Amino acid sequence: MSDKIIENNQVTVIGTVVSEFTYSHEVFGEGFYMVDILVRRLSSSNDRIPVMVSERLIDVTQDYRNRCIMVTGQFRSYNRHEEQRNRLVLSVFAREIEFVEEEPDGARTNHILLEGYMCKRPVYRKTPLGREIADLLLAVNRPYGKSDYIPCICWGRNARYASGFEVGEHVRILGRIQSREYVKKLSETETETRTAYEVSVSKLECVEE
Repeated sequence: MSDKIIENNQVTVIGTVVSEFTYSHEVFGEGFYMVDILVRRLSSSNDRIPVMVSERLIDVTQDYRNRCIMVTGQFRSYNRHEEQRNRLVLSVFAREIEFVEEEPDGARTNHILLEGYMCKRPVYRKTPLGREIADLLLAVNRPYGKSDYIPCICWGRNARYASGFEVGEHVRILGRIQSREYVKKLSETETETRTAYEVSVSKLECVEE
């Protein structure tokens, strides 16, 4: 596994554990579990971020709620089939977990670096108040031929710059993982509140091949 491949997807998040561990799946006898952590934004709101953890990394039978942890790893995606369609599911795959005394102030509580390739043309738009936004979908290669598909959102001049990207463009992004709730219409009378995850981009650049 080359360092180059590891370096193209780096995440560090520091936050408070707000759930117990729930079983996800098993690979070659190693169990993986999900846990949610609450990460503060500078604006005093929070992002609730799902983390996938190996049972070999931490004792998943314990309840760590209200403990502060630092997680380093990668932002991963997989397709879950539901309601006759695939849904992109995103989480932080933990490589290291460390308990910390308290959540530090500042932007470093939520930091992600991605390097990948544009999957489709950016979607550029303006809000009613004139704020520029561009939605990107980045394919970030893993070892052994797999890729993670990461939705990213750019603002202002970054959005204007990103709007010119072509499919296949090699892009490097710095930003933070954010969560947002939305309402999914299930039928004429039924709706469900869901949470979407994306990378809010602070810096981006094209990478020369």
